[in-house]
Amino acid sequence: MGLEEYQRKRDLSRTPEPPGKGGRSVKSLRFVVHKHAASHLHYDFRLEMDGVLKSWAIPTGPSLDPAVKRLAMMVEDHPYEYGDFEGVIPKGNYGAGEVIIWDAGTFHAAGSEEPDQSLKLLREGLQKGDLKFILHGEKLNGEFALVRIKGDKGNSWLLIKKKDQFAGSEDVTLQERSVVSNATIEDVRAGRMPQRKAIQAQQASPHPASPLRWEEQPAPPTQSTASKSSAHSTSSTNSPGSTVPPSSPMPRRVPPMLATSAAEAFDDPDWLFEIKLDGYRTIAEVAREDVALYSRNNLSFSKKFPTVVAALASLGVEAVFDGEVVVVDETGRSYFQLLQNYQRTGRGNIAYFIFDLLYLNGEDLRNRPLLARKERLRALLPDLPDIRYSDHIMESGKDFFELARQNNLEGILAKRAVSLYQAGKRSKDWLKIKVRFQQEAVICGFTQPRRSRKGLGALVLGVYEDDRLVCIGFAGGGFDDAGLKEMYDLLQPLLQEKSPFQQPVKSDMPITWVRPELVCEVEFSEWTDENVMRQPIYLGLREDKDPNRVVREMIGSAPPPLPEPATEPESSPRPRPAVRQKGTNGKKGQEEVLILNGHRLELSNLDKVFWPVQGYTKGDVINYYRTVAHAMLPHLADRPESLYRTPNGINEPGFFQKEAGELPPSWITTREIYSKHVDKNIKFFVCQDEATLIYMANLGCIEINPWLSRLQNLDNPDYFVIDLDPEDIPFAKVIETALAVREVLDRAGAVSFPKTSGSTGIHIYVPLGAKYDYDAAGNFAQVIATLVHHKVPEFTSILRSPKLRQKKVYLDFLQNKPGQTLAAPYSIRPRPGATVSAPLKWEEVKPGLDPSQFTITTMPGRLEHLGDLFAGVLGPGIDLEQCIENLER
Repeated sequence: MGLEEYQRKRDLSRTPEPPGKGGRSVKSLRFVVHKHAASHLHYDFRLEMDGVLKSWAIPTGPSLDPAVKRLAMMVEDHPYEYGDFEGVIPKGNYGAGEVIIWDAGTFHAAGSEEPDQSLKLLREGLQKGDLKFILHGEKLNGEFALVRIKGDKGNSWLLIKKKDQFAGSEDVTLQERSVVSNATIEDVRAGRMPQRKAIQAQQASPHPASPLRWEEQPAPPTQSTASKSSAHSTSSTNSPGSTVPPSSPMPRRVPPMLATSAAEAFDDPDWLFEIKLDGYRTIAEVAREDVALYSRNNLSFSKKFPTVVAALASLGVEAVFDGEVVVVDETGRSYFQLLQNYQRTGRGNIAYFIFDLLYLNGEDLRNRPLLARKERLRALLPDLPDIRYSDHIMESGKDFFELARQNNLEGILAKRAVSLYQAGKRSKDWLKIKVRFQQEAVICGFTQPRRSRKGLGALVLGVYEDDRLVCIGFAGGGFDDAGLKEMYDLLQPLLQEKSPFQQPVKSDMPITWVRPELVCEVEFSEWTDENVMRQPIYLGLREDKDPNRVVREMIGSAPPPLPEPATEPESSPRPRPAVRQKGTNGKKGQEEVLILNGHRLELSNLDKVFWPVQGYTKGDVINYYRTVAHAMLPHLADRPESLYRTPNGINEPGFFQKEAGELPPSWITTREIYSKHVDKNIKFFVCQDEATLIYMANLGCIEINPWLSRLQNLDNPDYFVIDLDPEDIPFAKVIETALAVREVLDRAGAVSFPKTSGSTGIHIYVPLGAKYDYDAAGNFAQVIATLVHHKVPEFTSILRSPKLRQKKVYLDFLQNKPGQTLAAPYSIRPRPGATVSAPLKWEEVKPGLDPSQFTITTMPGRLEHLGDLFAGVLGPGIDLEQCIENLER
């Protein structure tokens, strides 16, 4: 189309819009969405192609809902420089009105990330009228399509969001502020336009054709879903820097985002580069003075690094950090061996280098660009010796890598500046580029020492490939005498006769085999043609790593030009291997030993079939709970448990066990609580960690049942529950009832969270924040149930007797009493198909929902894709008095 039409429509001597000298991105195609208050408010959607911005006017703005199709009218091409335009087009000019940069970022064709192929596909899609692309912005992310409507002029298109992890029903246009200046349309209209440093810096940049330089932009406030409507109604009176008070609950037990290996360093203005630290990857949850440090394998570091805990507690904030605990020497360099030997030698200084901020004072920042998160982090952290900001440089990765090599550092990390935080995923948005080859390895045995060496000669090392151990070499260097003795003593309890490897291992010295439970880190020169390490040197134990997840680190190429498109999870992902086989002992069945949270678990009868039809075993139950533990444990911690044990599988009767008695080992938390029912104290299990969860599963607890309240305040539940229990009525009526419950709760102003029961019902949770006792919670639950029954009396009941509620959905509000339990979120149910109590989005509660689709094979992939949908039930809670007042109106 060219720029002739653009220039014909404008008197460029009377408007601040750019004249159109041309330009293009160096590395990545850019997109821009302008919010434009002309004769009518609309959004201008612009995609860079062949040196110009292809443009569409969208009257009502983009939508994240795949079911919504937005009309998009194709208009004239705009010059590349228009992507930086923000301000006022004066009256009397074409398009007169206020303009802000509502969103911006990079994009590529849905079919390819390779630049030339991507551009070819985009041109073809534009020509055919079916343009598919993936956006990487601050507000818009994931796959979209522009589809031309057949008609006279051919300029009518539809903008459609594709189903992926970024899709949702929230109204993204309620996020009103510019991603560059933080201004709203009302701010610009009132003359409150901030200084446009970002744009000026961009225009003066030595890379003028690059996408927006995020590090130069102020971070706009994030509006949580709960506060967006409020923000929308008050934005005209807010100053550009003001924010709406956020209300997102703190994410708990966040699995860290992981980096992909790359072969060589590179330069790119869209990437930042950090020093690769040599220590323990550590997530920190800080709730004012209450601090929890834990590893990527969910191992607690709080007692191990008390000075870091104290420093974080002094910040006086609620935050979740990602970083690395290291020991630095006198020159400020980190070495893993220093950290490994710190307890023994005391050499060096402990420090927690923080490189990412995931949550701050009610704001969940994981869906914000990395640079915006880092700027918030930089401003937050004080200059303390025990906690430090991990700085970065932009663009110059090659020089930075050379500097790391000259200073004998481990390597560097390259991170895409606009990348979002993908918890638990290994992403190509983050790359690790190592100066030295390093590898995590499972210790599988040791050789007999030679000559004067004592204890052991070399460690026999392995990694997992396709769920089996393969040998990757021997490491004998890197030990001093004390370390050699320490390792020898550590391996003695793990001795076994049989090799953990399926293939024979060649060695010129006799080998003593050990159970593959310990992980170490080694440095080596290169991989040989036989895929073993050349000249490996032992660096230290990795007690923060799960041996079952240790794989060979293969080095990839330089970075992809753009992030990977989001993909749906596999429908039936295999739960991660929980344990390695120890042996089969006739009638006793398969037995294993597992070390978790520093505790030894002897697991028995793992091959016992619990579901005869599907063939799922007790071992499958344990594997599942290990896989989902990171999301499940926040819903179990500090809560007494009623054990429902089904040790003979689902076809045999189970039994409840409340009294722990003398059964559990000393390391499991228990609490004695007085029971009026039996007029005595009962010792309850309390599930505080993964080891306890697996211990209970080993007892045959297919189903996990926690209290509604916690030990800190047993009389005040954290939420109340409406349990929808159908009595010989189709599940479609349960869905109708659930939607009626939501409608009543919405009228009350009460946020709610649904989940399947794992059987035929639905549980609806309403957070209370432990502000009210059980009587208040139960009374309000009864009010809600009664109002719902009056709303749909033909197929609901509030009568407890099953005889009186045949062909009805029972609105059970009586679960809200001390000691009552329900199946926990993500709990397996001893039902056909190994179904799971699955947290849901309200958008999923609609005709066609099938509880049987959520099982021990499908839930891990769903959880990885969606995260913990039930985190909000642990939030601050509703205002009960206000909710009652709302219902009385």
